[in-house]
Amino acid sequence: MAVNLPLPVAAELKPVAGIQLGHAEVGVRKANRKDLLVMKLADTATVAGVFTTNRFCAAPVQVCKAHLEGVRISESGIRALVINTGNANAGTGEAGLVNANATCSALAELLGCATSQILPFSTGVILEPLPVDRIKAGLPQAIANLQEDNWYKAAEAIMTTDTQPKAASRTVAINGAQITLTGISKGAGMIKPNMATMLGFLAMDARVTQSVLDHMVKEAADKSFNCITIDGDTSTNDSFMLIATGAAPLEINDVDSPEYAALAEAVIDLSQQLAQMIVRDGEGATKFIAIAVEDGETVEECRKIAYSIGHSPLVKTAFFASDPNLGRILAAIGYAGVDDLDVGKLNLYLDDVWVARNGGRNPDYREEDGQRVMKQSEITVRVKLARGDAQATIWTCDLSHDYVSINADYRS
Repeated sequence: MAVNLPLPVAAELKPVAGIQLGHAEVGVRKANRKDLLVMKLADTATVAGVFTTNRFCAAPVQVCKAHLEGVRISESGIRALVINTGNANAGTGEAGLVNANATCSALAELLGCATSQILPFSTGVILEPLPVDRIKAGLPQAIANLQEDNWYKAAEAIMTTDTQPKAASRTVAINGAQITLTGISKGAGMIKPNMATMLGFLAMDARVTQSVLDHMVKEAADKSFNCITIDGDTSTNDSFMLIATGAAPLEINDVDSPEYAALAEAVIDLSQQLAQMIVRDGEGATKFIAIAVEDGETVEECRKIAYSIGHSPLVKTAFFASDPNLGRILAAIGYAGVDDLDVGKLNLYLDDVWVARNGGRNPDYREEDGQRVMKQSEITVRVKLARGDAQATIWTCDLSHDYVSINADYRS
């Protein structure tokens, strides 16, 4: 059960002019479920993305990178995205690349564009051949379903172990133009920067030049999807795509402009919401935990310490049990790899409870206060390093019995 995560309301997900979405049920892994999604883009659209850092990256990730580079050179533009769930097409060697390209070719033929103008995405089980014939056979059905207001069904079509679809919208006024943003994401396990078993797709109707969009997607990912962790496993297929359809009367071509700042703020805000939805729906999660590290020398060292806490199975199981065994947090800070950290200046808080003071137990700390906070469904761990003015926050969840059960039974 997701942690304080209401279901999206289909009627509240705003259509974005210049993008249509269509789904199909093709039985990639299981029958009678949405498992294929097509996103068709206007000719004016620009597309940018960031991908997993896993060296064993999946065939669709490799194809996406090649196609994005190709359209930048040719200036021909991406015309559609195709996403399947149930099969990751990872660990599949040359055959996986052939199947990913075959999917692109089949969709390109139906849409009347070049194969290189299609971006493929897959998520699901690794090391199994992609059932490409089933996917190709389902593409006409997905195209027949193309609509601008299909965001809720699109969110359902990319789920794997997610317990619910993840989607949200924003509007922002910039220079008199009303800009609409809508996005979907998926992910529940194998979640760790950079990035995780997650897919994220965010579309907006502004016109944004390619170089500016490339900058914006990296900035947004760095402040959202690269700030979440569930289990410390970096997957093979992770992708976050930013699409600017160009349908609205606003063009942004300068990263230093006030228009860029306003649009980037909205994109980051929506990206953070979509990323946090993934953590709230983490496999077996019962608690949503923010880990804020403050007063560091650099953002990098703050993140290193935050991830060390967020990845620790001992810390995460203590949160699941509401057990204020908070020395586990201090231990995780100590082995985070900040070699010159002066722990004698460190302070630790759980929400409003001051736990550790100047490297040792706060004399005023009472264990019942720590347990009170740990019983909450939402908790903030705050670490103050007394080294500078840098800070970073990541979001994670606890580790429960259900996480083990879900992953033990994933393929059954």
